[in-house]
Amino acid sequence: MNGQYIPVHVHSVDGYLVSRWENTTDGLEIVTDYVTDLFNIDVSEVCVSKDAINIIEWAIIRQKTPLESVTVCCVTSSEEELIYILRDCRCSAQTQIYSYAPPHFRFSENLRRIDFLEIWHGQWVTIDNLLTMDGIDIILGYSYLSNSDLNVFLRHWLSGGCPRLKLFSAEIGSVNIFQVLAGLLHNAVLVVDSRYYTSPFGYSRTLSDGYDIQRADGVTATVCKQGNENVVIAVWPETTHNYN
Repeated sequence: MNGQYIPVHVHSVDGYLVSRWENTTDGLEIVTDYVTDLFNIDVSEVCVSKDAINIIEWAIIRQKTPLESVTVCCVTSSEEELIYILRDCRCSAQTQIYSYAPPHFRFSENLRRIDFLEIWHGQWVTIDNLLTMDGIDIILGYSYLSNSDLNVFLRHWLSGGCPRLKLFSAEIGSVNIFQVLAGLLHNAVLVVDSRYYTSPFGYSRTLSDGYDIQRADGVTATVCKQGNENVVIAVWPETTHNYN
């Protein structure tokens, strides 16, 4: 491969070909170039666990087609890596951050436009961060957001903020749906029946005992509590995302 003899074996469990390199980053780049040239394809997704910035930037600049998805899955990302992912990374479709942030990490700038944003360990996410988001699907896990914070975000959406939003899901600890809807119940209609909702990026939710709330332009969202820790905002109608 690329003029080199590379040790290769078949993985005993999944059947994948496994190659061995002294420098795994060099190996990744050589294998990627070989496969994409062989099949005349581009890289659509990047999943990194270390050296995130260099690998993502290499994948972006090697082709004209933009990346569809970037995933960071190391144990703890550096502050520099998180700032790059949130502000500078040139992938506007899907971004998944499965890593922890460093202790005391805060992001004080505007987030870039991201269609699908999923953050598993969202302890660092603040209401100020929410108010700068421009996304279609926003999924937050393990956040320290409060019911009052989500009330502010909901009012932000009602006044025209985050206009592309279709699904918002946040794990906040102890949910009080009446605090989330504080001052808005006059504009809310309780819907007892269960409804099924699928977001543009394929997240499915069963909406039970939700409140329908309508924006001034007539767009309706269902706000509901799921379990004791999650708040979901689902904006109707359901749509399918188009990358074009």
